[in-house]
Amino acid sequence: MPKPVIIVAGHLETHSKSSPIYGAKQAYLQSILLAGGLPLVVAPHLPTEDLQALIGLGDGFLLCGGGDVEPFRYGGERCARLAGLEPQRDEFELRLLPLILEADKPLLAICRGVQVLNVALGGTLICDIANDLPQASKHDYFPGFKRDLVVHDVNIEPNTLLAEVLGVNKVGTNSLHHQALSKVGEGLVVSAQTDDKVIEGVEMPSKHFVLGVQWHPECMPESALMRHLFEAFIATCQGEA
Repeated sequence: MPKPVIIVAGHLETHSKSSPIYGAKQAYLQSILLAGGLPLVVAPHLPTEDLQALIGLGDGFLLCGGGDVEPFRYGGERCARLAGLEPQRDEFELRLLPLILEADKPLLAICRGVQVLNVALGGTLICDIANDLPQASKHDYFPGFKRDLVVHDVNIEPNTLLAEVLGVNKVGTNSLHHQALSKVGEGLVVSAQTDDKVIEGVEMPSKHFVLGVQWHPECMPESALMRHLFEAFIATCQGEA
């Protein structure tokens, strides 16, 4: 059986001093490969008329982490810690998501990806957890921390896709974000939270496999549970689940 093609939404490499470079972090691609998928990175500048062809090409889609979403996309205010803005990437992913959902293609959304998913469905974001939720614990373990550092537990809601995939009701995760979901978008349900009630996972029960997590499973390849998350995603893309 051929490997399922996983479309990975790329980002602009801002450190390039020559012409722009689009890419995706190796950890995402390696996680897809190890789980049995074939990653295909696409640049976020495709014309609208080409997006439908992209839907036909992909067996599944991965939205990666990255910089912040422009606050005007969800009716929010700009905050002091906004960083890594990529308007072109926002536009691309927000145009692509309705087509993915309409076609009911499997989708795994990680960190920024789950935030974009939420915004696409009319949800909003907390612009900066430390400032807007002072009662919350630390979530922004960057920079200066190992990306696989387990810093807190995430509580998994029972009877959810995430609970079915991981097979546990609590999992230790890393935490590399300063933003989080606020109002949850239409059709999404919360599948995971930390003890301080920061949303760490959402999913869309009306679809075959639409799952978003706020942590970075691709940075924890030594964890069998994180590997299994990718394996379940790839198995669904291959029609085995």
